[in-house]
Amino acid sequence: MLIGPLIGIIFGVVIVLIIIFSAVKVLKEYERGVIFRFGRLSGTKGPGIFLIIPFVDKMIKVDLRTVTMDVPPQDVITKDNVPVKVNAVVYFRVMDPAKSVITIERYIVATSQIAQTTLRSILGQAELDDLLSRREKINQELQKIIDEQTDPWGIKVSTVEIKDVELPQTIQRAFARQAEAERERRAKIISAEGEFQASERLSEAARVLSKHPVSVQLRFLQTLKEIATEQNSTIVFPVPIDLVEGFINKLGSHKSNNTD
Repeated sequence: MLIGPLIGIIFGVVIVLIIIFSAVKVLKEYERGVIFRFGRLSGTKGPGIFLIIPFVDKMIKVDLRTVTMDVPPQDVITKDNVPVKVNAVVYFRVMDPAKSVITIERYIVATSQIAQTTLRSILGQAELDDLLSRREKINQELQKIIDEQTDPWGIKVSTVEIKDVELPQTIQRAFARQAEAERERRAKIISAEGEFQASERLSEAARVLSKHPVSVQLRFLQTLKEIATEQNSTIVFPVPIDLVEGFINKLGSHKSNNTD
């Protein structure tokens, strides 16, 4: 006879425990709970421990941490009619939990769609050179536009970064040829500047040697010494007439003296 009341007591205790556990909520520091009471917004709660009314209140948990979302590659035709494939990454977070639940069904999906359409629209108005060289400015413009569109949802877009720009093979080959031509142009300019500087040095050396003829003979002897160290070949080196002119004059005067 005690079994029936005992079962009733146990059942009542279980019901009370279920109600207590369903009423007690604990949220982490980066979480907030949007509370609806009979379908109407009651407010937000958290973080920490708090109570709700079971079977009356409904809580939707919202994560406030920054979300890193990859934007799938988008086929874009730039302003100068070059087809490219571009992907990006978007960093955003929930600033108003209530708005993110009430005004939009799935804010992550909606933000992704907005990012894709904005990416195609903005890049379609830019030329290829701007897309490659002025990427920071385009990133700022994308961030501003996407943030304005997601602000009514309680979403803050902090950063938008274009990751990769995939060019057609024909454009890549054209860029490679252009880069090679630029390298050749710079090499020719450097070579021409080197020759110009060398000619200036040679002209300066010629002016110095013209003032001191003996320096020419010393340079000649130095060159002979350098060549003499190489024994692999025979070199015919013309002797400057100035170097032997003194010996010829002495030889001529000696013969004239003997004749006399």
